[in-house]
Amino acid sequence: MTREEKNKAISDLTETLASKEIIYLADISDLDADTTSKLRRQCFKSDITLQVVKNTLLKKAMESVEGKDFSELYDVLKGNTSIMYCETANAPAKLIKDFRKKAERPILKAAYVQEAVFVGDDKIDALASLKSKEELIADVIMLLQSPTKNVISQLQSGGQKLTGILKALSEKEA
Repeated sequence: MTREEKNKAISDLTETLASKEIIYLADISDLDADTTSKLRRQCFKSDITLQVVKNTLLKKAMESVEGKDFSELYDVLKGNTSIMYCETANAPAKLIKDFRKKAERPILKAAYVQEAVFVGDDKIDALASLKSKEELIADVIMLLQSPTKNVISQLQSGGQKLTGILKALSEKEA
């Protein structure tokens, strides 16, 4: 790789890292070509970008990103490293868990999820259980609607009781 190619790769990585809020680092070494193709296909179906990178280039790109601190991830940049990008925080973790039912890898090295850093494969369950932005918004809307629904149902049931009492009293007097 020439110096120009390296600088271009660092520049591209820097631009990508700066624009993404969800970044997973995984080890996909020891996967044969067929298994790697299956992994890439699953990533494509899940709107996850998978890219194999050189650790030195990735570290230089991380150091040059302004406004984000990737320093906690430097220690995991050893051996084979692949980057996974996406818009949903838990999608790569779910994909890794699902894929490992059939293969030993990928192994999660670390994840950077909206300024939170998770290091180690033992964090895969915690990451997989994270809720997406859409799920959180739905939960908030349900919480906001819940008291209103309770008040309306109480008013409706109270009105029905009052109507029943008035009807019983009118029939009794007649």
